[in-house]
Amino acid sequence: MKNRIYITMIVTITLCLTSQVQAHGNVTPQAVDVTSLPPLGTEWLEQNPYSGNPAAVAVGASAYNQNCARCHGLEGISGGIAPDLRELEAGLEGDEWYVYRVREGATRNNVPYMPRMADFLSQESLWAIRAWLETIAVN
Repeated sequence: MKNRIYITMIVTITLCLTSQVQAHGNVTPQAVDVTSLPPLGTEWLEQNPYSGNPAAVAVGASAYNQNCARCHGLEGISGGIAPDLRELEAGLEGDEWYVYRVREGATRNNVPYMPRMADFLSQESLWAIRAWLETIAVN
């Protein structure tokens, strides 16, 4: 009887953890107010035009907390599910990787781990998030 209870507990815990991992990519993006930022158009830029812009940093902090913290952790500090975004490479190389990831998302074994955020958020919103991430970088 004890073995049966033990096995039931393990199966229940495994199912709960599995559903949490699969839910990781299931995010409902929240709107971001970018009216304080210069518009960027529809063509994606290769380099962050808002780097060092205080207004963009403020917008980015809010946008990150609304749309990214659930998976990447508060203040960019990962709890282990998703990468620690404080460790993004600086400059053009980091910008290129960032653009690729927010436009393409991430999947593992056909399970979405990160949605294609550019499908939901504007270029302005996403570059503002990158501008904020630059202010908390640890590298």
